[in-house]
Amino acid sequence: MKIEHRASERHVLTVVVDNEPGILAKITGLFTARGYNIDSLTVADISEDHAISRITIVTGGPPSVIDQIQAQLERLVPVHRVTDLTEEGPHVERELALIKVRGKGDDRVEALRLADVFRARPVDTTTESFIFELTGPPDKIDSFIALMREIGLVEVGRTGIVGMMRGAEGA
Repeated sequence: MKIEHRASERHVLTVVVDNEPGILAKITGLFTARGYNIDSLTVADISEDHAISRITIVTGGPPSVIDQIQAQLERLVPVHRVTDLTEEGPHVERELALIKVRGKGDDRVEALRLADVFRARPVDTTTESFIFELTGPPDKIDSFIALMREIGLVEVGRTGIVGMMRGAEGA
């Protein structure tokens, strides 16, 4: 028996839904029931009357699986629109992270120097630690965290990825 290996692609999907109880459970249940993985998930209210939310999901799989995920999401009743930002064209992705680093002496100086290079902003400081706020693409945050591990990484909190199409039009 031969096992078929299909190339996995990373995709950023935005899902506009009615803001009602249980919708997030329906969407994550769809992924769970079919064995799909969610790498990142963010949700935000996007309407003035709090009736509509936007869910951003980062997932991966071969093109046929991504197409299937999109089709199944579109069939859910409270879903208004599903957009695959990866397929639609140029888009911007950002994530916010809070990174706590312990350090004294030279480690403290090095943490501040690296934070400056990455444009991370100290949002809390004690004599023995910093909490840095960093916004940017996930690979930038990953790189900063890797460097902070060598200095004295204590804790990391990440929001998950948010994405939008470039240009004047909405997704």
